[in-house]
Amino acid sequence: WTLALNAQQTERRAYYTPEDKVIFQRYIDTMQSKRTLPMNELMIQTALFFEGTPYVASTLEKEPEGLVINLRELDCTTFMETVLALCRTLKGDQHTFEAYCDHLQYLRYRHGTITDYTDRLHYMADWFYENERKGIVKNIAQTIGGESLTLNLSFISTHPDSYKQLKGHPELVQKMEQKEREINQRSHYYLPKENINTHSSGIQDGDILCFATTVKGLDVTHVALAYWREGELRFIHASLSAMKVIVQNGSLQDYANNIKSCKGLLIARPL
Repeated sequence: WTLALNAQQTERRAYYTPEDKVIFQRYIDTMQSKRTLPMNELMIQTALFFEGTPYVASTLEKEPEGLVINLRELDCTTFMETVLALCRTLKGDQHTFEAYCDHLQYLRYRHGTITDYTDRLHYMADWFYENERKGIVKNIAQTIGGESLTLNLSFISTHPDSYKQLKGHPELVQKMEQKEREINQRSHYYLPKENINTHSSGIQDGDILCFATTVKGLDVTHVALAYWREGELRFIHASLSAMKVIVQNGSLQDYANNIKSCKGLLIARPL
């Protein structure tokens, strides 16, 4: 890992390899001519750039907490964050690796600052809320016909032994619990899965889709990017079953129907 300076010239603890910088540069060189595309189209082009990238879970779990830049291996959430941060970098004035790190840190951490594990936006409902406040995304589930969703988040604080950063750190568990309570008190909206096709015209390419779950204490279990193909609403994601980034075969509606624990979708549009 390296300590790097960010735009504010403050020290940042960052974890990456030389290969990550190579992939970043390849992305910039490949996509330079597409930077003026509308954000939703750029999201898709960027997502497809990573097609075939291996699925690897838990790449962010480094200690001490720092910014992990891993363009070689992605899980469903880091895939979405990587795509969004790269698009924001390409749309900006600075096409440097450092600028990319700034964008990634700003959307992955609550106030864009890293002090400890609890600053990372672990719950997607919280991620949507904070990144809407920053003007990065717009939560659109309600406007396209979604319904109110009651959350009772508790998973992280009630399973501290599953997280090495929390194990033996009751003060962090307490912070996490307080944050969960705060998120639970907000208004949340989702599109129930039986209504996906009915309201699909309100979903566009590149929208962030989070699969809301019935699993106790959690909000979502999977993250993907909406992708219209031949008139059918599908999605691009880092797939656990395929073990790589793929364009999902079949429709979003069918996929959601086949997941018993899936209640519907939280949806945000990159701005």
